[in-house]
Amino acid sequence: MSALEETTSAGRVRLEIDGHVGTLVLDRPRKQNALTPEMLRELDGHLQAIEADDALWAVALRGAGDRAFCAGADIGRFAGLSSVAMWRSWTALGHTVFERLARLRQPVIAVVHGNAFGGGLELALAADFRIVAEHALVGLPEAGLGTVPGWGGTERLVEVIGRARAKEIVLARRILDGETAQSWGLATRAVPADTLEASLRELLDQVLAGAPLAVQVAKQLIDAAADGAPSRILEPLAAGLTAATSDLTEGVAAFRERRAPAFQGR
Repeated sequence: MSALEETTSAGRVRLEIDGHVGTLVLDRPRKQNALTPEMLRELDGHLQAIEADDALWAVALRGAGDRAFCAGADIGRFAGLSSVAMWRSWTALGHTVFERLARLRQPVIAVVHGNAFGGGLELALAADFRIVAEHALVGLPEAGLGTVPGWGGTERLVEVIGRARAKEIVLARRILDGETAQSWGLATRAVPADTLEASLRELLDQVLAGAPLAVQVAKQLIDAAADGAPSRILEPLAAGLTAATSDLTEGVAAFRERRAPAFQGR
């Protein structure tokens, strides 16, 4: 197998940039975008680049092809691992990368156009928003394989939908369609497949209409509050930070002049 064939077989993650939006694309459609260690490492590299790019104000996360957002971890890559290798490399790598995604200062929108199982759903859970096609199916079926969710699913699922429903998905292996996922609070929006792009654009426009620094700081405030940090301390500090920005000056001027603000992210 040539180096190119080996890379293609292992899958790719592409980063596409359009203005202030970066789009991460899981590109292994023949395997329903099942994640490999190579894809996780490439995703991690892109996330570090996004973190360092002040011109990127929002991120979309997608899967290539028509069938799936992400079928989860590549079973063939972890089924034969020793217990030590599973602990030391496979699950640790996924946690490192997914945590970097969750902690991006830019808002992240997962576009779940097709099925998202196992690690694929865990990846979507690390995003801030999940737009899910109504026909798409999501779940964490690991217990049916003899293992458990390994990339943050048990924690993030509880945060998003609560303990009892998380147990139904993990222990009883309940599979949800997009509409049910929305009613449970797992999907931010469930929409017909043919309106997925319009829904993404609408949400991106709403996010990008805010002052970038204020949006990013507010995201960190919400995440800190979820981790138990007191808002009475962090919000005054954050307000002091935004008070020193040109965007606040522009926002106030635009409000007084009754026009749309032209934020610059500084």
